[in-house]
Formats: sequence, structure tokens, C-alpha cells
Amino acid sequence: MNVRTAVAQPLRRVGAAFVAAVGRLDKSLSPSNTLNRLKQHKWTFSDAIYIFHIALATFWIAIMQVPGFPLKLLIPVLYAIALLIPFTSQFFLPASPIFLYLLSFYSSKFIPTEYRPTPSVVLLPTLESVLYGANVSDILTRFTHPILDIIAWVPYGVGHYIIPFIVAAFIWLFRPKEALHFWASAFGYMNLTGVLIQIIFPCAAPWYELIYGLTPADYTIRGSPGGLARIDKLFHSNGYTAAFSNSPLVFGAFPSLHAASATMEALFISHFFPHTTKWVFGYAAVLYWATMYLTHHYLVDVVGGSCLAVAFFYLLMPEGLKGAAATAPPGGLSAASYRSKYQLYDLEEPRGRGRSVRGNGAIMRDAEAYDLEELSDRESDEEVDITYRSPVVPEQPPSSAAPLIKPNGRASPAKKSHRHTASIASLIRSEERGEEGWSPIGGSFAFPPTPTRAQAEEVTVKGSRAS
Repeated sequence: MNVRTAVAQPLRRVGAAFVAAVGRLDKSLSPSNTLNRLKQHKWTFSDAIYIFHIALATFWIAIMQVPGFPLKLLIPVLYAIALLIPFTSQFFLPASPIFLYLLSFYSSKFIPTEYRPTPSVVLLPTLESVLYGANVSDILTRFTHPILDIIAWVPYGVGHYIIPFIVAAFIWLFRPKEALHFWASAFGYMNLTGVLIQIIFPCAAPWYELIYGLTPADYTIRGSPGGLARIDKLFHSNGYTAAFSNSPLVFGAFPSLHAASATMEALFISHFFPHTTKWVFGYAAVLYWATMYLTHHYLVDVVGGSCLAVAFFYLLMPEGLKGAAATAPPGGLSAASYRSKYQLYDLEEPRGRGRSVRGNGAIMRDAEAYDLEELSDRESDEEVDITYRSPVVPEQPPSSAAPLIKPNGRASPAKKSHRHTASIASLIRSEERGEEGWSPIGGSFAFPPTPTRAQAEEVTVKGSRAS
């Protein structure tokens, strides 16, 4: 396989998945459709979470100073419009926890200083020394090198911001929409919880200890890029220095949301795409090291963030996405790619007769890896004798045989030659043949001759002599 083929095949698969994913979208722009769905919705206790969303969002918008009133009212107005339009609501409603997390992170800087807890400086390094026997993050920062800076910068300063979108895109393309909703809720609530912990329990990062020592901290101190300042120097830029200096949460070391996000991404990708497990957890391990190497987190922060991710992943996972269901493709991707055997042979697919049995056509369409031609090739070495099927011959064959039977009772030649056309056609509607006693092989049926008593005794004697 050359390079062109190796690249073209995945691109074709992604393209087909994208077309199928777009086809599954609700493209309606009518708010009345959303209102009708809202009227028909059966409210449950779990829907009470939206009351929490509204209350918390109202609080953050009320204390928000930039943008000021009345411009900040555009935030809830635009969001309400996005929820009313079906095309946008299918994205914005499941992503509500993520938007609430971002709003909480930004507006936290507007909390009055007198209501904020005093930041802790010594707690995290003390816990690290007690739990792990040394200040591990301090050991990892004693030796730096430009190559190590680049290796740490890629996951911490780049991957952290773009990989959540990549994970969401792949889940949207190749897995059911319930998996995407699960990703939005788990990722959003995990980060929201982390931000609330950082607000209630502020702790200084390792960079603070390197710059100010163990002196008490206050909210007049601005954030620092830590080891990412070397990246700014390397690329002759000021991006990370400006971003971290204006961070809304300067004392947000515990838990590490970088480690939490990497763990959540690894859990999701390994769960829904198991063949990537070793690679995604390898990436997470590199990011764990990067958070400490760049002086942004202690080891205890990394452990806390990872535990937070594991907890939300398993607590919020729906039952329908556990086990083999995690790797099931979305309906539009598989059903559109395969035809049932009834469609292949221009036959009418049987309807249910009051029994909860799935038709063969539905089973075949659901089988993602089913290959009819490959199956026929494997069976072509041996013929199946289907002459003796039923001892009862009806006067008229069932209507399902009309495409196969001529008026004189002989089988008509198939439109498309296939070695097993008669065999497959005889297997279709086996239940009808069992009930009506019909076989498509011919209009007559002959029983094999029954041996007489003398012939049976002769066979027995010959058998005893041979032994």
C-alpha cells in the first residue's frame, strides 16, 4: 500500500462519515418545532439541573462588569435564541455545562475581594512532601532544555485547547449522538466543578513559590506563565505571558484542570475507540509531566484532577454506552452502506406476524462488517442440497415466489447470474415454507423409495460379514 492509498482511504472514510453526520442533523429553523417538543417533553427529576444552570448563570452575569449593562444582557438573549432554533439547539443545549464552566471561569475575577478566601501557599507543597516523600514538581524543574520545553509546550500549551474539539468531532462522526451528549456533560461538569473548587479553595502554583517563596499571597498578585515564558522567548512572542498575567483564576492550582481534561480525553477515546488506548494514555502521561515541568502544578494537583475526571466519567456514563455499545457506529453510517438480501434479489421484505422477531433484512443492515460477496465466495466450494425441503406441496406457490416462478411451474432465469441464487431464495421466508410446505425447486416432489424387509435383512447380513 503506497502513501497515497494510505492517506486516501481514511479521508474517504471521514468524508463518508461527515456526509452521514450532516444527514442526521435536524436542519429546521422554526422555533415552533422546539416549542412543540418542549410541550410534549415529560419532565423528570434530572431536569432540575437546568434550574441550577439558570441560577448560577444569573449570578455570574449579575456580577459581570465587562461587558457592562446593558450589553451583557445580550449573552442570555443570544443563548435563548440559539435554544429556540432546532438547528442550533441540538448543539447548544447539550453543551450547556461547557458554556456554564466558561462563564464561571471568566466571571470569577469579578468576585469582590472581601468575599474571597485567602490563598494558601504552603498547603500543597507540604502535602506533596508528606504524601510522596519529596517535592516532586520541584525536582522536575531543576533541569530545563529547549527540546524539553517544546515537548512540554505541545500538550500543555496547544493540545489542551484543541484536543477537546477533536474528540467531540470524532465522536460526532463515528459514534451515536448519545456519546456526544455524554462528552459534553462529563467534560463540562468536570471543569465546572474544578473551577468552583479553585474559587472556594484557592492555592498557589509552584511558580509562585519560585518567585515569592512562601510569603503570604493576596489577590493583587498577577499570574505568571511559568515555564511557558521560555516558549515566548523561543518564538519571540508575548502570548502566554499576556494570557496568564490576565488569568481570572491566579490561584487555581488545585485541582489541575489540564490533567483532568487530558484524563477525560484519554478515557473517552479509549472507551469509544479501544485500539487507541495506549496512545491516548501516553499523551496524558506526557501532559502530567508537562504541568509540573512548566511549574504550573504540583503532583497532588495532577492526582486530584485525574481523580475528578475518573469520577465524572463513570458517574455520568449512560447504561446504553457501556460494553459493546460503546463501539457501535451511528445508525446513518451503517444502514446507508448495506442492502438487505431482499433488496439484492428484488423481493418484498416480510412483515411481522405478531411475533417480536426482527427481519433478516434489519439484521443484515445492522451488521457493519457483513460482506455478502465474501460469504458467497467462502461457500462456493460446496453446494448445498436443498431438494428435500418439505413433504407437503401446495397447489399454488406463495406469492413471494412470483418473481422466481413461470406460469408453467418452472423457475425463471435470474436477472443477474449468481451461483447461489436458488439457495438464497429458498432460505428467504423459511417460515412461510414451513407453514405452507412449498419449495422453489420444482412443482413436484418424490419421496426416496422405502426398502422392503428382505432388502433390509440383506443389508444387515452384508454388514455383519464385512465386520
